[in-house]
Amino acid sequence: MRTNEFGELTAFVAVAEEKSFRKAAARLNLTASTLSHSLRTLEERLGVRLLNRTTRTVSPTQAGMALLAEIAPAFSAIASAVEKVNTYREIPQGTVRINTPRIAAELVFMPRLKQFNQAFPDIQLELATNDGFVDIISEGFDAGVRIRGDVQQDMNAVRLTHDFHSAVYGSPEYFNRYPKPLSPADLQHHACIGRREITGGALYRWEFEKEGKQIAVPVSGPLIVDSVTMMTRIALDGIGLVYTARSPEHDALVGQGLLVRVLEDWAVTFPGFFLYYPGHRQLPAALKAVIDSFRLPQPGQ
Repeated sequence: MRTNEFGELTAFVAVAEEKSFRKAAARLNLTASTLSHSLRTLEERLGVRLLNRTTRTVSPTQAGMALLAEIAPAFSAIASAVEKVNTYREIPQGTVRINTPRIAAELVFMPRLKQFNQAFPDIQLELATNDGFVDIISEGFDAGVRIRGDVQQDMNAVRLTHDFHSAVYGSPEYFNRYPKPLSPADLQHHACIGRREITGGALYRWEFEKEGKQIAVPVSGPLIVDSVTMMTRIALDGIGLVYTARSPEHDALVGQGLLVRVLEDWAVTFPGFFLYYPGHRQLPAALKAVIDSFRLPQPGQ
């Protein structure tokens, strides 16, 4: 088989499996136009149409499905063999695509990206923030991040964080203007920074718990944002109170006197984040490096 024929078949397998030139192009790190040219050349050489194309969809023809069934296992075996070789590299390299909620990107990845880049300069880490649920396999991701209960049973999962505790913060400047809330009911008299729920789009009700009593409080204020970084900046600027997950960064700001935490005795515990990935394939060296760098250290480590 000539090199160009192998490339054409590789392009065909990617497009047929992804059912999208755009997704296949991202998977192969090529342009969609290059893939389209390869597929046309392959079809002309074989004298048969392999793909049905419309402006919205791409799907294999009967001939295309027959070809895919024959060659896909071989390509999978080749990919597995290559990944096994990659494990022998002294320096992991390549692209690792991860789908993650925005809050996990900000709390888990951002604080350690510089250290990771310095340790693995040959790895290109692509973080796609998406608070909805994404099929990481069909979308071409190597791994995803979700809380444990949202991870599919057939996936490998590695814990990234401890469980989270909720926290309400404001700045000393803000509390010079308003009294500190002593109970969640007092929040109706405060400027509270809102955020919308992932599903439905309703404004999130701040959740609290104390002595077995659970309540969800509707709040209002001058801003609605979906970023922990933005919330922290807003709180530091004295614009209003924010409800977020307690983190070492927030603890440091409290210790420096830049933020004040209130309603601590009403804190709620939320499940921590896990990184998950398909369990039916050889673990690529680059993905293993990501897992080892961002996973929650075990006791004694």
